[in-house]
Amino acid sequence: MQEIDIIKFIKKIFANRNFVVIFFTSLLSFLIFILIGVGIMWHYRANIFEYFAKEYLQEAQDKNNDTKTTTEKIIEKQSIFSQDAFVIKAVKKTNPAVVSIIISQNVPKYEACVDPNQQQSNPFGDLFPGFNFSFPQYQLCQNGTEKKDIGGGSGFFVSSDGLIVTNKHVVDQKNAEYTVFTNDGKKHTAKVIARDSVLDIALIKVEPVVGKSFPFLSLGNSDSLEVGQSVIAIGNALGEYRNTVSVGVVSGLARSITAGDNLGNTEVLDRVIQTDAAINPGNSGGPLLNLQGEVIGVNVAIIQGSQNVGFALPIDSVKGAINSVKQTGKIIRPYLGIRYVAINAEMKDKNNLSIDYGVLVKAGATASELAVIPGSPADKSGIVENDIILEIDGVKLDDQTNLASVIRGKTIGQVVNLKILHRGVEKNVLITLEVAPE
Repeated sequence: MQEIDIIKFIKKIFANRNFVVIFFTSLLSFLIFILIGVGIMWHYRANIFEYFAKEYLQEAQDKNNDTKTTTEKIIEKQSIFSQDAFVIKAVKKTNPAVVSIIISQNVPKYEACVDPNQQQSNPFGDLFPGFNFSFPQYQLCQNGTEKKDIGGGSGFFVSSDGLIVTNKHVVDQKNAEYTVFTNDGKKHTAKVIARDSVLDIALIKVEPVVGKSFPFLSLGNSDSLEVGQSVIAIGNALGEYRNTVSVGVVSGLARSITAGDNLGNTEVLDRVIQTDAAINPGNSGGPLLNLQGEVIGVNVAIIQGSQNVGFALPIDSVKGAINSVKQTGKIIRPYLGIRYVAINAEMKDKNNLSIDYGVLVKAGATASELAVIPGSPADKSGIVENDIILEIDGVKLDDQTNLASVIRGKTIGQVVNLKILHRGVEKNVLITLEVAPE
């Protein structure tokens, strides 16, 4: 058997005395070596412990640093997506395209002068006859004119060749001069290209330096705005602090306001954006931006005495005027050619109407303010006074949708479908929009 053979082999080996001596000598040497090693380690135990302790602490510190680095990276990534980061990025991107506008005008120069018509008299009467004397009487006399800065506003570039959007009331003085200051402090003489007769906007232009172009802003979509959305306003606050930045939210949409200036002029602005971003006198004409740096409104008005209540024209209402100036050099708009009043629940009850929405075609207060302008698209289509327009292209005209704003979004030559109520009968009328007379 194989097992018996192995046992015999082992016995044979141990029967050899030389092998036994070598085996036990080697085992003894190994044990002595182990003891010496243990003795050395015991002797240097403090040094060995210190070494391994340092290694352990270094490893722990490295892990700590890795954790710290990871935490810092997480914080850094979070900061990248914070609102502050978006605002800072948007401001850096858009600031070079926002301008300040200074209004200058020749005004009368007055100085004190002696009244040439004053009469001399004798204050002593008959006591000292012939003693004529009088104290000089002074008055203000005009002595020529002098150029003075009389106001300021804001604007922003919408093309690289120097086209700027601002408010009409900023550049409404026909005999004034307008100077544009860019963000780098350089000044440029501006020329008024067009003033909008419908909205409070105007377009002015400065000539670029040869070989250079102006940075300009991208136009966003104001129809997609939501209440609570963050916005940024930039402008020449108080006409003194150029490119002032304020941040807020959209406080309301589709507001209607009556805006006025210091000269007593007023206008009704419909469907404007309300924001709590600080808008001050001088901010007029500056951009209202979203966090992507796109223009979603043109700052236009504030409520005097209020806190954080400002308004901006939605950029979608302004795009048509901008494109018109780029293509034709002037603002042309489509029109229907009617005067009207909006119908609501109160008007329905008072006039016993069958509906509480739409617009009633109605003449103005004077004989010259006709309900339908002769020769207008509305006149050509057969619309008459007391017709009620209910819808335009399927859009219901109610307190949320204004007829004028819908027409502003159309183009010259476009055919629109009006649903009207004519003498109690609903019918559809197709009208081709034409250029509004100046």
